[in-house]
Amino acid sequence: MAANNTARGIAYMCLAVGLFPFLNAAVKVLGETYAVQQVLWLRYLGHFVLMLVIFLPFHGAKLFKTQNLGAQLLRSLLLLGSTTCYFTALNYLPLTTAASISFTSPFIVTALSVPLLGERVGPRRWTAVAIGFIGALIIIRPAGAAFHGAELFVVASATFYSFYQIMTRRLAGRDSPATTIIYTAVFGAILTSFVAPFHWQMPVVQTDWLLFAATGVVGGGG
Repeated sequence: MAANNTARGIAYMCLAVGLFPFLNAAVKVLGETYAVQQVLWLRYLGHFVLMLVIFLPFHGAKLFKTQNLGAQLLRSLLLLGSTTCYFTALNYLPLTTAASISFTSPFIVTALSVPLLGERVGPRRWTAVAIGFIGALIIIRPAGAAFHGAELFVVASATFYSFYQIMTRRLAGRDSPATTIIYTAVFGAILTSFVAPFHWQMPVVQTDWLLFAATGVVGGGG
């Protein structure tokens, strides 16, 4: 059973990682016209609507039942911080550069899992994540290349995301996955609603609405 759960978890993680390039591409295009605050709000609003449609018919009011509201809020804030930093960076960096730097996240998660989760990490896993981390450092500052300040936003995004994954692991078994997912969408949509009206711009073409919808669907699915 444990092996099956591990395999299922790996499959879900691979699926999520596979969706991120589509999200990033949509955000990159939208960022050329719209403020990050607007993109964030519609991404989380779409996420919230999608999760309601999927989970509410099966769970009803129990979907929002949690004994860990503070932890759910912290987890949501970490993802919002990660998303905000990454979307901001995409306004200044090529997609490939931002994606490559974000690969520092597995190293951070591995390092944090020891003191925060009490997990044991073997030499082979440390070697694998160290190689990936070194590769990311080379991309961040290759020989002779100029440093762009937006690269720090990606590093910050990876750090936030690493703590977000730690919180996700801590909440596993305490709240249902559906509850954890819906609270991520709820808090994200509410918090971004405070700033989005000050940066709102009506989409100029209909295809932009499709891209906004895609950020919610793909972001929620990931």
